[in-house]
Amino acid sequence: MSHPDAPKSLDALNQFQFDRIINEDPITHSLVLLGTFPSGDPNGARVLGIVRIEKTALDPGSAKDLLKNLLQKVHLEESTDIYTTLFAWLREERGRDMKINIICPATDVHVRKYTKQELVMVKETPEMYERIVKPYILASPASRTQWFGREHPIGLSEQSKILYSCPEFLIIPDMKWDLTTVSSLYLIALVQDRSIRSLRDLRRKHVGLLTSIQREADRVVLEKWGIHQGGLRLYIHYQPSYYHFHVHIVNANQVGMLGMMVGQAHLFDDVISLLELEPENGPGTFERVSLTYGLGIQHALLEAFRAEGNINRG
Repeated sequence: MSHPDAPKSLDALNQFQFDRIINEDPITHSLVLLGTFPSGDPNGARVLGIVRIEKTALDPGSAKDLLKNLLQKVHLEESTDIYTTLFAWLREERGRDMKINIICPATDVHVRKYTKQELVMVKETPEMYERIVKPYILASPASRTQWFGREHPIGLSEQSKILYSCPEFLIIPDMKWDLTTVSSLYLIALVQDRSIRSLRDLRRKHVGLLTSIQREADRVVLEKWGIHQGGLRLYIHYQPSYYHFHVHIVNANQVGMLGMMVGQAHLFDDVISLLELEPENGPGTFERVSLTYGLGIQHALLEAFRAEGNINRG
């Protein structure tokens, strides 16, 4: 269910009071803005909001009409020999030009997550996980994942977008995808078992669950978008954005996404292969290995490492 203070119309967006830009990405043509929206408080209090604005990709299906019918005007920037550069404006008849994602009311945790920041590489040993990371995960407020679960699988607005559902997991579009451009396809598999919080909790007994996710993801994208086997890249984040186990499912040809980089993403097939090597009753692979990953300098977990003296404050 939508929060009563969440803006859901153009009039509501017009009430946004801009504070500052907290991130920008020329690769994805996006800006992340921090500001406030009006709340339902009769005293006129405002609530913190994060707005991510991204230009949508051009639709290949409109290519034949793009230059003939969809341009409103052009401006000549330069023309030298055989090379010409123009800037152009599209007509209103074109499909959606921007995708706007809003978090409102936003918390300081959200602000830190979406603010551009330098990364620090951390090598997490099993002992550090038990002593620092696991308590941090267990202390994470349940409200951060209250938008899905067994009782309320997903918000009402997302229920119509469920691509696959079973007692073990759901597959839905990621909120960052425009739901149209197949080359930037981005889905999420949400596992219902809350005892699996992250990569560290996976064991050999979960191989069946993981292979089911892979099988259903392949089937869904083939039936809906004609993407054949081998056309997907599945991966798991560590550290993840939230501690309810989920799998990222993207078009294999997608490039430029920070979430796919070394130091955060673990390829799904590699994870399954490592789990299959575990003994039936022995300790888990991800229970025993050290994991190296990047944390933003404002990440609360990095502060926990520094408090323990594991990372310099420099």
